[in-house]
Amino acid sequence: MEKFAFIIHPLSIKDMGHVSPILKYIPDGVLEACLKMKKPFKVSHITGIQSPYAEAEGWFVGCPLTAKQMVELPEEFVMDRIIESGKIAQELGAKIVGLGAFTSVVGDAGITIAKHLDIAVTSGNSYTVATAVQGTKAAVKMMGKKLGDCRAVVVGASGSIGSAAVRLLASEVPHITLVARHLAPLEEIAQDVIKNHACEVEVTDNIHAALENADIVMTVTSALDFLIEPADLKPGAVVCDVARPRNVSKEVSAKRKDVLVIEGGVIDVPGNVDFHFNFGFPPHTSYACMAETMILALEGRYENFTLGRNLELDKIITIAKLAEKHNFRLSGFRNFERAVTREEIDNVRHFALEELAVHHG
Repeated sequence: MEKFAFIIHPLSIKDMGHVSPILKYIPDGVLEACLKMKKPFKVSHITGIQSPYAEAEGWFVGCPLTAKQMVELPEEFVMDRIIESGKIAQELGAKIVGLGAFTSVVGDAGITIAKHLDIAVTSGNSYTVATAVQGTKAAVKMMGKKLGDCRAVVVGASGSIGSAAVRLLASEVPHITLVARHLAPLEEIAQDVIKNHACEVEVTDNIHAALENADIVMTVTSALDFLIEPADLKPGAVVCDVARPRNVSKEVSAKRKDVLVIEGGVIDVPGNVDFHFNFGFPPHTSYACMAETMILALEGRYENFTLGRNLELDKIITIAKLAEKHNFRLSGFRNFERAVTREEIDNVRHFALEELAVHHG
């Protein structure tokens, strides 16, 4: 039996309501102070993962800090908490630990954490990118578009997931715009893409201008606030929101029936998996970052796999192949905690064509 663990944390104080309804009545400041004092702990035992080649069990380990706290508290304090969480994973018998949500963003994106643990560490970002791009391409096709005709925008393109997504998309789209707050890192990525692909590349820090003509939007920033609002998008746009917390406002889905918003990387896990913890997904499915940890365990690859800010394309390709081998699959599409049906996608396509007809009429 292969063994892994995965570190989770509440994205916001609001998430604490899932743990216990009583917590909704406690002021945010009091809850934040309590979380800061609480030590990491075992959340649940994960059972029933079975591929054609191996079986695995694992554990969720809770690191009790919100995304906001991880960004605002002293880095050293936050890193210590994550390392403590990793040590609990070790004690439970895990041979690899995955870093969930903001635990993979803090500091040097897992490198220091790995140095302080005696087990392997991965951020899960390689499989996150692989499935986000795979899902986006499938959604574009279902919307009746060809990748070769699409203008793509990657928001957060200077980050590890964003820059890898740029390189994967650049081989299939003719035009791509890179968006981030700082232009210098974007220029570097743009030069690399131009050198290796027959793709036009623009860079900008103006997200609203970039989105105006975008057919495909992938957004992968670590921003705590919504960046994309209903008025930003053109009819028929496909938006893949890989970020946690989300970058796309819920208003987009509510008000724009002509735009398709999907979440990156919802994965079918092989076997009869039971997480014994509700993180808002349907049974037998997980985030791609969680799945990467499970895949590496099933393969017996107990090594530091995805760490640091630069993702390696060969690792993204490797984890995608291993996922296929162990029967991990992209599980359709989701949007704000619910499944997106084929019928809904057809409706979005219909509304988009109507809108475009009005504009061009």
